[in-house]
Amino acid sequence: MPERLKVYLIGVGGQGSLTAARLLGEAALRSGVEALVSEVHGMAQRGGIVETAVLLGGYRSPILGRGAADLLLAFEPLEALRALGPLKKVSPKGWVITNTHPIRPITVSLRLGRYPDLERAFAEVKGHVKQFLKLDATALAQEAGSPLALNMVMLGALSATELLPFPVAALEERIEAFAPRFAEVNLRAWRIGREAIARALAAPAAS
Repeated sequence: MPERLKVYLIGVGGQGSLTAARLLGEAALRSGVEALVSEVHGMAQRGGIVETAVLLGGYRSPILGRGAADLLLAFEPLEALRALGPLKKVSPKGWVITNTHPIRPITVSLRLGRYPDLERAFAEVKGHVKQFLKLDATALAQEAGSPLALNMVMLGALSATELLPFPVAALEERIEAFAPRFAEVNLRAWRIGREAIARALAAPAAS
């Protein structure tokens, strides 16, 4: 089990990335692992870009420098590409896990811009990092019973990498305790996301 992990989460408002970051930090603390969760950069309202970082294992500053993240968890595919743009938040030896379901900006809806070709975007992202994994987390959340469980699918996906510096069961326990009314759906989404990435990693050539 690794001793440290820097996770960079990026998505748009309404996808639950902030809750995911909070649960990740809480699970670490309950396991005796120091955790820092960054301030939010961007606009958390629905549709705005949301960025945060969770640093696990005894870091002093929550700020991620250039090429510092070990793993990027992208809730929206275009945001994965953005994170690997000029700022290049993710290490060349890092991992990227991205949702493949796009949320088109208002400028695209108004025909004032174009959404990038996803396959070309994915190819560019893949060329920047050690491991690139993708899943339609939006569809998997709906399969689990609620589109709002997208963040639980993404946390399940993260847990399948075996990069967490604390037992996976601790994160599952935090998910179960969070919003008890929705625990059944959340846990189902978590397991579906975990299984999806486990299958991808078991494939001859994970992509």
